[in-house]
Amino acid sequence: MTSTPSTVERAFRAALYDDTDAGLDTGASLLAADPAADGELARRGEEFVATAWQRGWQPADVVRLVRRELEEVHVGLAAALIRAQAGRDRPRGHRWAAQLDALPPDPARPADRFSHATAVLQLHRLLLRLPALEPLDEPRRAHGPAATRMLTRIRALLAKAEATDYPDEAEALSAKAQELMARHSVDEALLAAAAPAADAPGACRIGVEPPYEQAKAVLLDAVATANHCRAVWNEPLGFSTVVGFEADLESVELLYTSLLVQATHAMTRAEAAQRAGGRKRTKTFRQSFLAAYAHRVGDRLAAAAETQVTQDLLPVLATREVAVTDRLERMFPQTTTARLRGVSDAAGWTEGAAAADRAQVRARPRLG
Repeated sequence: MTSTPSTVERAFRAALYDDTDAGLDTGASLLAADPAADGELARRGEEFVATAWQRGWQPADVVRLVRRELEEVHVGLAAALIRAQAGRDRPRGHRWAAQLDALPPDPARPADRFSHATAVLQLHRLLLRLPALEPLDEPRRAHGPAATRMLTRIRALLAKAEATDYPDEAEALSAKAQELMARHSVDEALLAAAAPAADAPGACRIGVEPPYEQAKAVLLDAVATANHCRAVWNEPLGFSTVVGFEADLESVELLYTSLLVQATHAMTRAEAAQRAGGRKRTKTFRQSFLAAYAHRVGDRLAAAAETQVTQDLLPVLATREVAVTDRLERMFPQTTTARLRGVSDAAGWTEGAAAADRAQVRARPRLG
């Protein structure tokens, strides 16, 4: 039997360029019958991963899409390919390294070679068809010790806010985290303004997962705007690209994640209370709850943004806002505005707005 590269090529011709189940079965049968082809199959998979990086994708993006489109076994296979390719890749910065650290574990290889080959070819089909994304540059400056300590404190405060069952305690903890974020943002802006080489805005992608992803995208947009960033939602691929300076991007990731956790906890409590009152909770309740939560949080963040800083800091922040807008328009020359859909449950809206009021997003103290 002819093996290795020839087997892999024949399997790819049968399975990757033909969307039928018959083609997939043919390719998997060829690979299952030739164990000597395993090394070449793995090498070609790493090539698909490297091509994805050239198209603007990052590890978290690939894992997110694989989980969205396929099954958990494919997520593990994708993680294994990404790890293997990383050993031969160039250094790509701390955000990329963090994504590699967060990869799920490699799957145990099944004894059934045909099933394994089928899953590998299904993954390769997806990788082969990845569209090009806007490239994301790595931050120009690494965190200093002070910034690292600040971010550690912010994460710890938000983690406590998410864990507590007491709204007043969550409010106090989130308030302190918000104050630290505001101070961190201004400190970074002043440091960058005094640096000999001008800092530049970057971008990151944040997953916006179903269900109720439109309401979640609205929440992320509100958090981004309040932290001197801009967000663009890619609904088909399940993420938003957030554009801003690195310190602000960090704050957006932390605050959005925390508010989403707090919203989920609050929605669970609201549903329990409604059930106790004899009303059955529905999908429309949850959609309306999260939409109201996002809308109300956005209002409160916008109000807070008006009084964040003293007058002498406005020129520095205005210059950075212009730079962020310019970067956004170069990355996304054409964007559209979407109307929020599926908001029809009055009780859900009322409960969501109340939960947003309890989730601390109050005006920050004046800085300067």
